[in-house]
Amino acid sequence: MTQHAPRHLDAVATARGFADGSLAPPEVVAEIQAVIDAREPELNALSFRDDVEGTLDQARASAHRWEQGRPLSPVDGLTVTLKENVARAGVPMTMGCAGVEPVVPEVDSPVARRCREAGLVVLGSTVMPDWGMLSSGVSSRHGITRSPLDPAWTTGGSSSGAGAAAAGGYGPLHVGTDIGGSIRLPGTWLGLATLKPSAGRIPLHAPYLGRVAGPMARTAADCALLMSVLAGPDPVDWTSLPDQRIDWTDLDLDLTGMRVGLWTEAGYGVEPDPDVVAAVEAAAAELERAGARVEPVGPWLTQDLLDGIDRFWQARSWADYSRLAPAQQARVLPYIAEWVSRAADLTGTEVMDAYHAFGQVQARTSAAWAAAGDPEVLLSPVAPGVAFPAVQPMPYPDDGRGLWHINFTMPWNMTGHPAGTVDAGRTADGRPIGVQVVGRPFDDRGVLRVLHALERR
Repeated sequence: MTQHAPRHLDAVATARGFADGSLAPPEVVAEIQAVIDAREPELNALSFRDDVEGTLDQARASAHRWEQGRPLSPVDGLTVTLKENVARAGVPMTMGCAGVEPVVPEVDSPVARRCREAGLVVLGSTVMPDWGMLSSGVSSRHGITRSPLDPAWTTGGSSSGAGAAAAGGYGPLHVGTDIGGSIRLPGTWLGLATLKPSAGRIPLHAPYLGRVAGPMARTAADCALLMSVLAGPDPVDWTSLPDQRIDWTDLDLDLTGMRVGLWTEAGYGVEPDPDVVAAVEAAAAELERAGARVEPVGPWLTQDLLDGIDRFWQARSWADYSRLAPAQQARVLPYIAEWVSRAADLTGTEVMDAYHAFGQVQARTSAAWAAAGDPEVLLSPVAPGVAFPAVQPMPYPDDGRGLWHINFTMPWNMTGHPAGTVDAGRTADGRPIGVQVVGRPFDDRGVLRVLHALERR
């Protein structure tokens, strides 16, 4: 499934080239900067672009370290972008919203700090839609971010800029965040490999129920390489997992006897298109031919739970929106302003009832996993449909269906299961279709191994 990419888009091969001297960081960074110069006016992926000469200075310093045999890490000199809600000292965080005053952090988040300490060259911060609450690249502050595959198509979101940068050739490694599908949705609509790690695997500067940061790249191996830098406990994040020794580069997998669940009927939200189901079933069949045992898994969640989560997120964003001055509110994306305003008259009891939907999703999802026989992985669609128009804020924006497309992704944010995506095919008009691979709790490498196996079919 994976196409061979230019050298600067393959992190594993580029790092190998730095190590053996066949590639030099300044040359590679210059090539990537030229791509950004050419494509950024159309794609609109960056909210903040780091000084180009400064990145070349970092690349030259990396080259010197490699020449001296003292690289900071195996990824020293590779490039990375960070989503704009990943705090970087001195870099404005606009949250994609024209109605808010940007926050300028004084210190790096754990993710940004680890990238710097590993010698990664940060090219810039990538855009997101208003408050990260859209599955598209539509933002009141940044305008429209477009798919590198076809500018008429959406990137998905809310890691819209990260997805556009990954698919558009802005280097091999990118960090997005995900609270209900925001890494995986750009993954499916842009043909990327992505990982929403286990909750707490990558430390955050502002933990929140369901939120994670994770890698977005062209291949599972590149995602694994970035995980080797980002994963691990940090005292800044009280939710971070204890240290666990993981060889992220070991992606070889014997599929013989592996138990695989196949979930293609959500039972709530929008049911997937036939093309999407066919692509997921084809991926499952590939695993079966390689020796896995595939068993269907039926639906376990209901519409009222998704509606409850929707109401709680509306209330959370209404709290932010309602504190803005009228002139600021007028600058918020109209779709978001209308969405949050539905929570204006909710009572405290109604908000708490909505919050309890999170616990119900957790309990029912864990019970469904156990009832399925504790599979090693579960395959499903990422989203019900394929890429929609770039100017559209959501795939199903009308009739209260704004979040009906996160029915396959949202449960795993609530339970903390690792879940990734890999390109699984194309529609007749060339739109990518991804498959979601969900792993057992804390088995992030197991997910990457299955993604890697599917890439090679």
